[in-house]
Amino acid sequence: MEKKLQIFMESGLLDKYILGTTTLDENLEVESYIAEFPEVAAEYERLQENLEILAKASIVEAPKYILSDVLKEISEETPVVQMVPQAKRRTPWYSIAASFAALIFAGASFFLYEQNMDLSNENQVVVDEIFDLRSDIEENNNKLENVMLQFMKLNNPETEKYVLRGNSRAKNLKTVAYINAVDKTSMIDVVSLPKLPEDQTYQIWAELQDRMVNLGILDESERKLKTIPYMENALGLSITIEPKSGSKINAATADNSVAEIVLKNNK
Repeated sequence: MEKKLQIFMESGLLDKYILGTTTLDENLEVESYIAEFPEVAAEYERLQENLEILAKASIVEAPKYILSDVLKEISEETPVVQMVPQAKRRTPWYSIAASFAALIFAGASFFLYEQNMDLSNENQVVVDEIFDLRSDIEENNNKLENVMLQFMKLNNPETEKYVLRGNSRAKNLKTVAYINAVDKTSMIDVVSLPKLPEDQTYQIWAELQDRMVNLGILDESERKLKTIPYMENALGLSITIEPKSGSKINAATADNSVAEIVLKNNK
């Protein structure tokens, strides 16, 4: 039974099930394992949590210009034909009827011409929108592919998860770092950052044996999973409050630190 469970966990079916790429038969197989084995159920919950983190990165607002021009009306003044009556000459009834018919024909022709122009303009707008939508779909597909790659990195067994919580100077600060010493990749997810004065910023540092290395600025407006530089043999990570004008390398001090963690030893 243990061997059967191990084979299933190494098959990658659970990852595919979370991403929605499994077949109907594979869905039934995965769901039966989730119901039968607590280990599979726990792994399923962990994958769901990681996918929720990555969901923030795939949000895309709908384009505001979609179909906005389709409803645009073309308004032009309709020329008015002035009929000047002749005082001493009576117009025969058939002339009046012919003129009336000509006016109706002219009005109908003008109306059809405007309708044709409107349809032509609307068709061109729709064609333009279709090309824009295709471009948006391609862009969204690329973003989805990047999200899937990040999701796979998060669930790599070699990826270590570290939670950085703020001290008394930044009580509501919380970030999560994901570090893979095998692939030499580092990512960080900004969960919450207390607001700072306009002239200050949060910065993240890697603590090496003999110095501190600046890994970048953390911004509340960038609440998504993002890549940070991987530092070989880093002993820990630290978040500090620094002047917005910037801090020089090695300038981080314990007085500026608001959150820090010790990294596990690299194998």
